[in-house]
Amino acid sequence: MPVKDLKARQGNVNLVLDIAEKGDIREFEKFGNKGRVCNAKGRDETGEIKITLWNEDVEAVKEGDKIRIDNGWVSEWQGELQLSTGKSGKITVLESSKKAAEKEEEPLPPEEASHDEEEIGEEDIGEDEK
Repeated sequence: MPVKDLKARQGNVNLVLDIAEKGDIREFEKFGNKGRVCNAKGRDETGEIKITLWNEDVEAVKEGDKIRIDNGWVSEWQGELQLSTGKSGKITVLESSKKAAEKEEEPLPPEEASHDEEEIGEEDIGEDEK
């Protein structure tokens, strides 16, 4: 389901998003229980939506991650749509920002690598550098 098709008070939402931003973590206490909450911004190719992360998802989801939300819930606050896991939904990190960063740093295959640089052979290294 694409972001552009989401509507307020919609349940059973399943979609994959990239986390574009992650806000500050706030702590709260409700009915004697402590918890943590954080807002994030998720996007797909059709748009962006605010995501509310609760408790263990606050630490599990990082900026730059690709996540899947299963059985999510869309609400509306001050005219803006917000997506959360609701009571029975689940967030899965499909690709962590660390993996995304590693992917960017992977060397190019030899056929794609630039051959403009001069190769340095062992004979070019001084005795004190060996």
